[in-house]
Formats: sequence, structure tokens, C-alpha cells
Amino acid sequence: MRRDFRYLDLFASGELRKRVELAYALLRRCVLCPHQCGVNRLKGERGVCNSGADLVIASHNVHRGEEPPISGEKGSGTIFFSNCTGKCLFCQNYPISQLGVGNRVTVEGLAKMMLSLQRKGCHNINFVTPTHFVPQILAALEIAIPQGLRVPLLYNTSGYDSLGTLELLDGVIDISLPDAKYADDKIALRLSGFPRYVESNHIALKEMYRQVGNLVDEAGLATRGMIVRHMVLPQGLAGTAQVMRFIAREISPNTYVSLMDQYFPAHRAVGHPQLGRKTTPQEYHEALQAFQEAGLVNGWMQVQEYSCAPV
Repeated sequence: MRRDFRYLDLFASGELRKRVELAYALLRRCVLCPHQCGVNRLKGERGVCNSGADLVIASHNVHRGEEPPISGEKGSGTIFFSNCTGKCLFCQNYPISQLGVGNRVTVEGLAKMMLSLQRKGCHNINFVTPTHFVPQILAALEIAIPQGLRVPLLYNTSGYDSLGTLELLDGVIDISLPDAKYADDKIALRLSGFPRYVESNHIALKEMYRQVGNLVDEAGLATRGMIVRHMVLPQGLAGTAQVMRFIAREISPNTYVSLMDQYFPAHRAVGHPQLGRKTTPQEYHEALQAFQEAGLVNGWMQVQEYSCAPV
């Protein structure tokens, strides 16, 4: 197993301690995501993500349904954080993301979760919807590292992340797994409550790519790099062709893209005039064509739910 994790150097040099302090300082006037709410979460104030200073975690499990180099044979160690910076009408995990289902956990408890998943043989620790809890994650890492944490760390995000928050993660995160949800700001705001999504997402993806680069795959397992996820929506609402062109032209044509066909009406999308049906085979075929026409060459198509095949 790979041992040259950069986060070990950050811990040894004291840089990780500095990052923890800087991250918690952001909670006094929270600007962790592009909503820039400015609330004092350390005093219990809550912004769009409905989160205060305390961690809330829905689950931590071995997950075998991620992209093949992430799940591998032994699974990805997913930690699902409750609440979210988005309010997607169609969120398939809305009890966790929007209703806040989960349990309060200390940073010591989060560290124990990471170590437990490592002991179970997970190939990585997969922080799912982590943006609003970055300070607490960093603090938990400071506890887990001297206790033997030695697996790749994965940042699984909507892609609506502030540059300053991502800079705190430079050298901490090994694998970035951001979404590129939309190509149109008005649609992003209407369907997910994300203001200025496109510009924020482009800045975030470029920064993540700068930090970790293209996917590094050792013996079929991701050890470093970025995979961009894009879920195809009905009636072209995600702007798939524009998203694919941005990735190919502004990041790299070698970027790995997971083109997802798992959409179904959930939460407030049930009965919605545009979102109230699954995507059609034709819509997904057009998305695959957009991937190829953009000049992208690496990634996965979703042939059925929780099963991916190379593009």
C-alpha cells in the first residue's frame, strides 16, 4: 500500500495544525462555500447549509458502488455528512442532505470512524458532502494520523466549493470527486438553490485539478487524481454538451469523467413538469455523443444503476 501521503508531511511540519486553526476561524463568519452566508457557526448560527459548529454524520460504511478504481474489491470507506450547501429539488438523499437526518459526532468520533474503515480494508476514506464540515474534518485528521491513518483521502463534493476552502485541503486530499452539475446559472439556482454555480464550479474544478492532477491508477485502484461526475438530467437541463466542452478545453481532455444515468424523480421532483420522469435512452446517448465530441477520452458510462463500464 502506498505510504507517501502528503498529509503526513503536513502533520509532521505543523502545517496541518495551522490549517485547522484557519479553517475554524472561517466559521466565525462562515465563507466555506460560495453562498458566503457570513454567519457565526461557532455561536450556533446557521446559514444555508443549516449547520452549526457540531458535526452531524448520517453513516459510515463500506461502499462498493462507486467508480471501479474507487471501490476496488474491498470498497470505499464512505462517511456521509448530514446537511448540504445545495437544495436540489431532485436529491435522492434528501433525508440526509435537506432534513438533516444524522447524529452529532465529535471530531474524536470522526477520527475513530476513519480508522475503523481503514481496519476494514477500505481502499480510501470517502468524505461525502463534506464542504460545510471541512474544519472538523481537518481537526479529526489531526487526531487520526498519529493513530495510524494511512489511506488515500477522497473529497466527494457537489463542486460548489470556495477557493479558500479548497486551498486549505491542498496536500490533504488525494482524490477529488467533484460534480459538474450545470452549465446554466439560472437552472442551477432554480433546481438546486446554487447562486453563481457555473463560475464557482469552474474555479473549484480547476483548483482541484491543480492540486491532484489526472487520475493515477495503481493496480486498478485510484491513489491520486480527479474524477468529475456529471448526472444527465431530463430535457437537457444539465447542459451536458457545454459541461463536457468546459472539462475538455479548460481542464484537460484526459480528465476522467463519470457520466451518470441514475436520475429518477425524487423529493420535490415527483410530478415536476420537467424533472418528473427518468432520463430516456436517447437523452443518455446524446450525452455520450457530447462526451466524445468534446474530445474526452477517459471515464465511465453507467450501464445500470451502481454499475459502471469504461467509455
